[in-house]
Amino acid sequence: MPTNPNWLSLLDQISEEQRKAPKSPSKMEVELDSISNLPREIVEKILARLPIKEAVRTSILSTKWRYKPAMLQNLKFDEQCVSTQNHITFANIVDQVLLLHIGPIHKFELSHRDFLASADIDRWVLHLSRSCVKCLKLLIWTGHRYKLPSCFFSCQDIIHLRLHNCILKPPSTFRGFKSLEHLDIRHVTLAQHVFEDFIVRCPMLKKLILKYCDGFPNLCIDAPNLKLLDIDGSFEDVSLQNTLHLEHVDIRLEFKVRWVVGGSSNLLKFFVHLPNIRDLQISGYVLKYLAVGPLLRKLPQPILFLNDLYMDVNFTDLEEITTALCLVRSSPALRKLEIVVNHIDYHHVVGEVNSWFENLGENSDCQLTELRRIEIDAISDAKAELDFIKLLLLSSPVLECMTLKPVSVDGSLELLKQVVRFRRASVQAEIIFLDS
Repeated sequence: MPTNPNWLSLLDQISEEQRKAPKSPSKMEVELDSISNLPREIVEKILARLPIKEAVRTSILSTKWRYKPAMLQNLKFDEQCVSTQNHITFANIVDQVLLLHIGPIHKFELSHRDFLASADIDRWVLHLSRSCVKCLKLLIWTGHRYKLPSCFFSCQDIIHLRLHNCILKPPSTFRGFKSLEHLDIRHVTLAQHVFEDFIVRCPMLKKLILKYCDGFPNLCIDAPNLKLLDIDGSFEDVSLQNTLHLEHVDIRLEFKVRWVVGGSSNLLKFFVHLPNIRDLQISGYVLKYLAVGPLLRKLPQPILFLNDLYMDVNFTDLEEITTALCLVRSSPALRKLEIVVNHIDYHHVVGEVNSWFENLGENSDCQLTELRRIEIDAISDAKAELDFIKLLLLSSPVLECMTLKPVSVDGSLELLKQVVRFRRASVQAEIIFLDS
């Protein structure tokens, strides 16, 4: 790595200042000695909470502290890593910290907002590949997407990995990160087979966050230990396999699904691998995606452990209404329901959409015996929306609170008057009406 004599001589200059200092112990020195005598792991935690610049300055406290900053196991390089000397760049600082470092680096975060040359990042990643890095965050904010070098895939001790604005293309020799538990990738480009192989080859993966990535049209996830899934992007299909331990799922799809005539039920395919789901958030076009295929009144197997459900619903789309109702019916343990009315694709409706509630007759088959709280945002006076509220109130005997927020202040008073007249199965149910 390139060196900078002024920066490299920093510790020697500090040492010279210490030699010139008075020899008689001051009150401050006595207090410093008590800090220095703290257990090593506590001192490391103190230093880990300081910016790199401040951590380096602690080397002037005493001779015992001279090399402690050089032994930091957690390194974070961001906007706070600046020098008062104009000729010392951010890259110089990272180079020198790594050059002077002693021992393993367990956590490394690069998140500077300015442009960083790929050659500099390559050099730092190469250094990390020779250490026992367990947590690696490469957040590239400016410039073209950074292509990860082959040495990156040698970091076999990684447990937590976060990438932003990168290109992921492993060498043919890559066999996965066997210890990886937390993967967070955003604005990352990777091919379909690369994504699928990468997930399969990380068998310990427990948490997966995937946002605004590209290069693969189908979201296919095979992860036996996965417990949390957070997705936001444009995908043509979603396939969850071997995900029986998933408990928390948040999916947002940014595209409009096309109807596939004669296809299988996406709703059935989606939930067959989610027997232990406890918290589900579906937004964007997810409900439209789940409505593809034969519509179901109830799932064959109930979602036994689902406590919290969040949905974006287009109440001008009968398939979405039916699918939303199917999810509610199939969730006997549901305690909290949140709905945001999707007005993006609203259009004038007649016929079946306006009469779906009446068509249920005595066969609503909706008993929400655990539901305590309901929140509905962006409601209007559309009949389909009001009928859905009416059904929820009639089906929730232990409901404590329903919070409604209208899409507009216009007509909100009349809307409130209608809702408070609806019959309620719960005598203690409170209706709260919020201003938009």
